[in-house]
Amino acid sequence: MSIKPYRNSRLAQFVTRRVLELKSRKTQAQIAAEAGFRNPNMISMIKSGASKLALDRVPSLATALACDPARLFMMALEQIESPTTAAAIQRIFQTIITQNEADWINAIRDASGHTNPPLSGRARAAVRGIFGK
Repeated sequence: MSIKPYRNSRLAQFVTRRVLELKSRKTQAQIAAEAGFRNPNMISMIKSGASKLALDRVPSLATALACDPARLFMMALEQIESPTTAAAIQRIFQTIITQNEADWINAIRDASGHTNPPLSGRARAAVRGIFGK
């Protein structure tokens, strides 16, 4: 068994990058404290791949890292040793969306009067136009 079984995980790479991006605003120890970890080295253990992120810690770590909890949750799911568990969660919840995506959906629902309109070619073009595509 590897000492760092999650070394190459997307989550380890993501946390490493976010800690570097936040370096000018807060220390790794501050991030660990904000996330509620008793051991300030837990962030180092996640970054190195020595430890996985417990699913119940996703919301607090997402807040500490100023990132979307849904995205962090999906990466934490990838670390579950049981592929059937991760697959079942993904099958049940399907596509997990970010908070920003939920805001878009809610705006569409409000604008349509909650009528559940189909995505027409015109609507698709309008959305793409917003993004200059």
